[in-house]
Amino acid sequence: MRAGAEPVAVTGLGMLTPAGLDTAATWETVLAGTACARPVPALAGGPVDFACTIADAFDPLALLGPAARRMDRFTQLAVVAARQAVADATTDVPMGWDPQRVGVVLGTGFAGISTWESQRMRLHADGPQFVSPLAVPSSIANMAAAHISLDQRIHGPSHTVSTACASGTTAIATAVELLRSGRCDVVLAGGAEAAVTALTAAAFHRLGALSTRGQDPERASRPFDRDRDGFVLGEGAAVLLMETLPHARCRGRRPYALLAGHASATDAHHLTNPDPHGRAAEHALRTALADARIEPHQVAHVNAHATSTPQGDAAEAATLGRVFPHAPPVTAVKGATGHLLAAAGALEAAVTVLSIHHGLIPPIANWQQGDPGSDLNLAVNPVKGPLPVAVSESFGFGGHNAVLVLTQP
Repeated sequence: MRAGAEPVAVTGLGMLTPAGLDTAATWETVLAGTACARPVPALAGGPVDFACTIADAFDPLALLGPAARRMDRFTQLAVVAARQAVADATTDVPMGWDPQRVGVVLGTGFAGISTWESQRMRLHADGPQFVSPLAVPSSIANMAAAHISLDQRIHGPSHTVSTACASGTTAIATAVELLRSGRCDVVLAGGAEAAVTALTAAAFHRLGALSTRGQDPERASRPFDRDRDGFVLGEGAAVLLMETLPHARCRGRRPYALLAGHASATDAHHLTNPDPHGRAAEHALRTALADARIEPHQVAHVNAHATSTPQGDAAEAATLGRVFPHAPPVTAVKGATGHLLAAAGALEAAVTVLSIHHGLIPPIANWQQGDPGSDLNLAVNPVKGPLPVAVSESFGFGGHNAVLVLTQP
């Protein structure tokens, strides 16, 4: 472990997902193993017409006021999740932060794709004079982090990262380094994605990545299940408020969990397919554990990436089997929420934090039967018990592998 690489405190959580409009509702739905996929009118007539979307009760104008009109949906989700995380971290315990020592790191992949699609249609139908002057500032990738900074009056570093479906995890890892380095006392970190569009769905379908179980969408996302056939597209945002331990202690805030280690590695194997041997994923896992000064046998729980694709889940299962022969319980949130793409890792990190806090592992929604020969200890029902150490891992197109190690405070 590097000198000075101490753990950081997770003291606030914000979630806006297909499973719920806040952290409590999302946790309750995931814990119940309830799948959220449903037909989506915007996808009607396409090759895949269902997804996991946020409830219609989400009203950006009511929550954000007129500023919502200057934001793409992914930014709206991010700002609301960040507000929730700040409110959670300051419940009964004032923050009193120095805004120059507070940072933001936000992961996204598709950024403002819905804005670009709508403006392209306007250009084609009506001409360039009808393209919105807000098209660029509402949709470019850095705008979620920028709007969080504006909303919270934050003057420290504001970064956007993009490592495909590992982006949320990469953002949290980047935040850890800002805190460990002494540059920041507090960082808001996570991911946001709002890419449930006809074009995105058609493009993923052409890749062969999406489930086509349109006749039974609620059962379409099946992580680690023998009959999985692809992932279910989702949208959402999750933000963690993280502090240095001295900062949290100074204001009397007990953390939900500690983020003790992280690492990343790259497959350099294929643009979209994972390395079937999982060599880089294994390296990231072992390096993250070393960063946290944790031995593999100490890990009590794994929150897996597990998208419900045949190749991806098989490669991940093999890697987990090699690194953790003691077979700790493994869960996969995407059975309930679908795949939130760049926001997935942030959501799953937040769920892992809650698992540690409550001593409770949520089940894998829709799991019925595993792959022949697989010996993973899958959480097919909620698992109770102390969780001193847990791992959350994410993988993304381009061969990105990112791992977080979390511990009890």
